[in-house]
Amino acid sequence: MKTVYIDFTDLGDYDDFYAQLKEKLTLPETFGDNLDALYDSVTGFVELPLHIEFVNMSVEQLETFEDLLVTLEDAEEELEDFTFSYFLVQYEDDEQ
Repeated sequence: MKTVYIDFTDLGDYDDFYAQLKEKLTLPETFGDNLDALYDSVTGFVELPLHIEFVNMSVEQLETFEDLLVTLEDAEEELEDFTFSYFLVQYEDDEQ
């Protein structure tokens, strides 16, 4: 299974996300930078099996990209060969 990592360390908005996604996935030329196009691409155009993993997300980004997470969770439910996960940034506790 191919795994694509999207690092959220320097992502501020959806434009940043789509730029990174286009670098890592072979998307059709007609791909529009929106969630419907992403869903259509994952469920019909990208090579499966595929796992997309978001790393270094902040709590703020969870809120900003909530619709994105829901879209990929929907695709995961629809497809047998597609999985998706995300991981939050881990902060060190200086008081220990």
